[in-house]
Amino acid sequence: MDSSNIAILSTVINKELYKKSSQLFPSNIQKYVIDGTNGMHGLDSIIYMMKMLKDRNIDWLIMADEDVLFENPDIVFDIIKKMETQNYTVCGVRDGGLISHRKENPYVINTFFSILNFREIELIWDEKEMLKNQYCKINEFQDDVSNLNEIYDTLSIYEPYYCFYLWLRRNEKQFLFLDSNQPFQEDKITNAVYFEDKVLLYHTWYARSYGINKKHTVRINKILELLKFENKIISNAIVFKHKTFFIIKSIKKVFKRIFMRIQMK
Repeated sequence: MDSSNIAILSTVINKELYKKSSQLFPSNIQKYVIDGTNGMHGLDSIIYMMKMLKDRNIDWLIMADEDVLFENPDIVFDIIKKMETQNYTVCGVRDGGLISHRKENPYVINTFFSILNFREIELIWDEKEMLKNQYCKINEFQDDVSNLNEIYDTLSIYEPYYCFYLWLRRNEKQFLFLDSNQPFQEDKITNAVYFEDKVLLYHTWYARSYGINKKHTVRINKILELLKFENKIISNAIVFKHKTFFIIKSIKKVFKRIFMRIQMK
């Protein structure tokens, strides 16, 4: 597969972990980073992503957090082939029903890993319309979620970024949902993600704690050891940082608090 129009994007809080995990990324594709050390993540990161990656000739965009550790990274190209031939726009793991500590909405995905038909989304992108979709309706979607093993809530709007995926679903874009479970007895946090019964990656969670909290550092290092990780390669990522994001966000929070106090009087 021609990888020139495929890219991978990470919103990074922990740069130390990213330096390691990015070495396990799929090969021969451009890496992009959104610097999340100023608080940018989730929905804000998606909106910023659509702005910064516009007109960069990206057909397929892989999104992977820095706590995602690939075991078989080149499987992403097989997934993209399937998405292309079967008209899928989004691929990822349901945010409810598969992972014991994610009990939220099974009709959308968690952003720790996904693959997007970026070209298709770019053509219809409308930030204002997207933001109107942070709501759920009973029985709106027809997915059969009855066989999911963990708890879920089909009406959850727990994550602010849900509106992005709900907007795509309401625009009749198709989702390819991947299987996931927690395969380790001693590690009840890490989940594996599968494609056609093969392990694609492990999501270790708690990226911000790596190198700070002993428990999570040891736990994540065990997965790196499992993957026979060797620290050799320097990342060639293109980095984006919204320099005024923290200030703007702080000002908006202050004005929101003032407005709420006025409304209560």
